[in-house]
Amino acid sequence: MFARVNSMGLYGLESYMVEVEADLTQGLPRFDVVGLPDTSVSEARNRVHSAMKNGGYDYPVSRITINLAPADKRKEGPFYDLPILIAVLIASRQLRCNIEDAAFIGELSLNGEIRHVNGALPMVIKAQESGIKSVFIPASNAAESSVVRGIAVYPVENVAQLIDHLKGDEFIVPVCAKDYAEHELPPHMPDFCDVRGQFEARRALEVAAAGGHNVMMIGPPGSGKSMLAKRLPSILPDMTFEESLETTKLYSIAGTLAQDVSLIRARPFRSPHHTVSPAGLSGGGTIPRPGEISLAHNGVLFLDELPEFSRKAMEVMRQPVEDGVITISRVAGTLVYPCSIMLVCAMNPCPCGFFGHPTKNCTCPKGSAARYLAKVSGPLLDRLDIHVEVPPVDFDKLASDEKSESSASIRIRVNAARKLQQERFTGTDITCNARMDAALTKEFCRPTPNAIILLEQAFERLGLSARAYDKVLRVARTVADLQGSETIEVPHIAQAIQFRSLDRKFWQN
Repeated sequence: MFARVNSMGLYGLESYMVEVEADLTQGLPRFDVVGLPDTSVSEARNRVHSAMKNGGYDYPVSRITINLAPADKRKEGPFYDLPILIAVLIASRQLRCNIEDAAFIGELSLNGEIRHVNGALPMVIKAQESGIKSVFIPASNAAESSVVRGIAVYPVENVAQLIDHLKGDEFIVPVCAKDYAEHELPPHMPDFCDVRGQFEARRALEVAAAGGHNVMMIGPPGSGKSMLAKRLPSILPDMTFEESLETTKLYSIAGTLAQDVSLIRARPFRSPHHTVSPAGLSGGGTIPRPGEISLAHNGVLFLDELPEFSRKAMEVMRQPVEDGVITISRVAGTLVYPCSIMLVCAMNPCPCGFFGHPTKNCTCPKGSAARYLAKVSGPLLDRLDIHVEVPPVDFDKLASDEKSESSASIRIRVNAARKLQQERFTGTDITCNARMDAALTKEFCRPTPNAIILLEQAFERLGLSARAYDKVLRVARTVADLQGSETIEVPHIAQAIQFRSLDRKFWQN
């Protein structure tokens, strides 16, 4: 007796079709799972056996062979429990139904309940692309799967409910796909109106948000670096549906997506502790799961106290920040995760934090400030588009009742600038100025003759690298976009150069 049931597999960010084949033959009772299963898949035999017995079904006393095809791909995860159980029930003639155009995903409890699985969203998307008409998933995965159109998504709570549906006794109501505009808005976030002073730092973060640029903030303790970074999400531009979907897929795979969330609308803000390992940043595991870099995709990765991170952890950032993807190679294979992020870093200028302070003396031993700053490598520093000093705030500004500009008004300008960029890069996969390659930079970042003269003088005086030269042009393009200017004028170049001149005060002293 033979049965075949459709299911889905997951490898990194990509999903693929899996055929679960069950064959029942005479012989000594035995349950074998083949097709490169990992431990969690092999243990399905015990969960299936208990779920069938506790659900009132007869467990076949025969030799049971389960094959997961294609057999050349390693199967990982507990979401094959449900299709294995359905295949065994059909092969043992306890269930008769037509499920050729259906797929099943879910982990079983010993009493037949269907438990939550990670990665349901990319699997449902792949099922729809493969021509599957209906997919049965755990009820707790219903919210994230409701965004997929063109396929009937049935939320299942337990085996008995599913069998009643397949027999036609009592049908399960499929989840309704919601329009993108119907999803909840981002929750309340800290506002820039609470920031006192720090005009240059606020301007730098506005430019960074508008163009997707990386930022380095340096200043003494208590000057507001972390406070400014935590308010950055409140001025980030609105996410497109494609960005929300891709970000949600990453969180679904990582198992960090809340069960009541259908789509992630707010851009991610990840702030790992400085003790994070290189694998924690890049992603890890036998089949690597997304790390902090990928979980910040389409959002912000904030590294506070940057020199306190290990050298290996900092160097992990270099290639992903530049390329927008991170490649992880393991024995099981090579995975590529997206990581189009804004890297925001904050640090003190020395171990005590008061090097260059206007009123306090640095108490560090001679040479320790230079050694502290040297922990941040030149190549990583060169990849940070904007370098801004965050000086201590005067008492008068702290005691003042005057409110700074609100995040809402800043966000209007940021959205307007990002809209210009979306129109500029129509037909490409580029979403913001920071992601322009050399060819696009040359095409869209053409300064006026006077601006070119200023840029040439700065290039020679600051000793800019070729990468820094391109980054100055891209930042200047964003400054011009914020002002609605088609051309890059002298003031735009001047501000972009100002955001690169901080190096001379700290790293070159």
